[in-house]
Amino acid sequence: LALQGGGCAGVCVDLTLFPLDTIKTRLQSQQGFHQAGGFRGIYAGVPSAAVGSFPNAAAFFATYECTKSLLGTGGALAAPHMAPVTHMVAASLGETVACLIRVPTEVVKQRTQACPSSSTYNMLLATLREEGARGLYRGYWSTVLREIPFSLVQFPLWEYLKTLWSWKQGHTLHSWQSAVCGAFAGAVAAFVTTPLDVAKTRIMLAKAGTATASGNIPLVLYDVWRSRGLSGLFAGSIPRIAFISVGGFIFLGAYDKVRRTLQ
Repeated sequence: LALQGGGCAGVCVDLTLFPLDTIKTRLQSQQGFHQAGGFRGIYAGVPSAAVGSFPNAAAFFATYECTKSLLGTGGALAAPHMAPVTHMVAASLGETVACLIRVPTEVVKQRTQACPSSSTYNMLLATLREEGARGLYRGYWSTVLREIPFSLVQFPLWEYLKTLWSWKQGHTLHSWQSAVCGAFAGAVAAFVTTPLDVAKTRIMLAKAGTATASGNIPLVLYDVWRSRGLSGLFAGSIPRIAFISVGGFIFLGAYDKVRRTLQ
């Protein structure tokens, strides 16, 4: 159930909002927005997103639900007041597993977005030729380190808002209400984690062999801070917040709806 619900929701979000993601990547790239393509070829890299979308979302939700039910069946974490901890652990594990699928598709997608004259397929071949399979996992840890704090904010906040709202109105939430909570939780998490997203983008786009490509996150963040200040660290935050809050609305709403329908 989690696989189908999460997978369908993921595909809807990624493909509908793809232009926002392209704009965000170009704003964060080292060469700057216009050099990276500006508003041209806004769907560059979409095949990569389309291929990775379903398995990535499905892997996340399967791990999330499985961990949540395992932790909730007895032991210290089964107590109601421990629910946020359970959600945090489950979401973190979910992200770590999903990143095994997400990172290779993200590397190819972002490189194509920042170089719209190349196709997704050519970018994949070029990456494999220059760096081998390891090149596809460049930025794995920076992605995990972006996703875990993101999940630690988004999921407990989502579950908390749902609990609060259903308590206020005296009955279970409708799917659209669950989606509104998801949108709000996503927007907050997106803003807070933008600097980590900037670091991840820089690491994935960097030329092989450079200091940035080695994946040292504090070093990359310091470099961005030095050259572009605070605005550099929060580059692309508006399209990112828009993508994730609308995405959170569709994704968590559709997930909730599909899960209920299948039950």
